[in-house]
Amino acid sequence: MRIPARGLALAAVLAALAVAALMFGEPFVGVNRLLPALTADGGIEHVVVAHARAPRVVLALAAGAALGVAGLLLRESLRNPLAVPELLGVSTGAAAAVTVCVVFGITVPGAPTIPALAGAVAGGVLTLLAVRRAVGPAATLLIGAAVSAALQAVLLAAHAMSDSRDQGVLVRYLLGSLTGTGWAGVGAVAVGLLVTFPLAVLTIPVLGALRLGDDTALGIGVRADRARPAVLLVACGLVAVVVAHCGPVAWVGFLAPHLAQAVVPRGDLRLGMAWSASFGAVLVLAADTLARTLLYPVELPVGGLTAVVAVAAGAALAASRRRTVLA
Repeated sequence: MRIPARGLALAAVLAALAVAALMFGEPFVGVNRLLPALTADGGIEHVVVAHARAPRVVLALAAGAALGVAGLLLRESLRNPLAVPELLGVSTGAAAAVTVCVVFGITVPGAPTIPALAGAVAGGVLTLLAVRRAVGPAATLLIGAAVSAALQAVLLAAHAMSDSRDQGVLVRYLLGSLTGTGWAGVGAVAVGLLVTFPLAVLTIPVLGALRLGDDTALGIGVRADRARPAVLLVACGLVAVVVAHCGPVAWVGFLAPHLAQAVVPRGDLRLGMAWSASFGAVLVLAADTLARTLLYPVELPVGGLTAVVAVAAGAALAASRRRTVLA
């Protein structure tokens, strides 16, 4: 199937998921009643669809797209297919910073986005400082996992000191959740992404140079020691915007670029970024819809569902590559 046809198929999937997300739940709203529910002011269906489900759908799409692009930036800038926010201290650092601010009542201008950005950058910088003398991608990931574990310990310590009234909310947040999303939250995320998405697009030429290797990049005028931190800062910004409002929605940044690579095998970074964003949006919207409806009235953590799917897909990809090598 050609890429334009695949694009149309993915757009159809996204549209179907969005309609399903607006329909399913309690109360169920039939497809013939969706438009009146969205536009007609008044009535329970209008409140549920227009003010509860619709902002959640928009946030899921935006968050998934941001995480997909962030995963691509990390993967290409570090030249490592396993370089994802969860293994580099970025996602955990953002969540830890937000949790510490909540538990200790620290008021920061621009909260919770600014603390999340500071935590994401701090986690990424700690990992980069720790891996300066590491040899090979495996060592980089092990060190990144160690940094993430240390930040996770800080997070858990802060959570343990929280008020019992806040612990349930924090647990849901730390597992990744879109519960309670309103248009105000969507607006805050939109402001952050209006800054970070254009910056991500501007990094495409730099990524093209970095993926050739540091020496080759220097030969064409790109200094990796300056370009790579700039790309990582943009990735941290994308992750921070999402984590600040949704918590750490796990492993979307791993799976979305892998799926995009299957569609764009020749490595066109512009198409790869668009497909990574699209697959990320599909993953988070599908996971959130299942989280709301699968065991209703119990709501499952979105981050838990995305992690399960990503781990299963990662195992399948690893097995597929192993069969290819053996063949």
